Amino acid sequence: MKVVIQRVLKADVVINGEIKSEIGNGFMILLGIGKEDTSEDIDYLSSKISNLRIFEDEQGKMNLDIKQVNGSILLISQFTLLADTSHGNRPSFINAGIPDIAIPLYEDFIKSLEEKGMKVKTGEFGAEMKVSLINDGPVTIIIDSKMK
Repeated sequence: MKVVIQRVLKADVVINGEIKSEIGNGFMILLGIGKEDTSEDIDYLSSKISNLRIFEDEQGKMNLDIKQVNGSILLISQFTLLADTSHGNRPSFINAGIPDIAIPLYEDFIKSLEEKGMKVKTGEFGAEMKVSLINDGPVTIIIDSKMK
């Protein structure tokens, strides 16, 4: 499981020309679920995300987590994060989880974040989405649960 976390001032996701979800201050997270991922990956990443101190304190140091700044999360499923580009110029997505496996893990990931006290809004799994954001900093963090 892999996430790209962007600290944002605001973010939204549009599906079929309509805003599905939007947030103010917080994280816009792209989530890639692989075919080998399990609930252990969810636990690891949701704990990391809930405690990730990348918001600035009064001294301008990255020292605060998302709950301390009353931030929200916009979570977007993104199977292309699992692209294998090692051969040729056309990415292979053979490592991405199929929907029968990925959808329940996606839903469990949302629940895990919420259980840790985070406010989560989402896109729609498998939908064609247009995501807009204002990256604050810019701050972008990539975490792969297989690289712990």
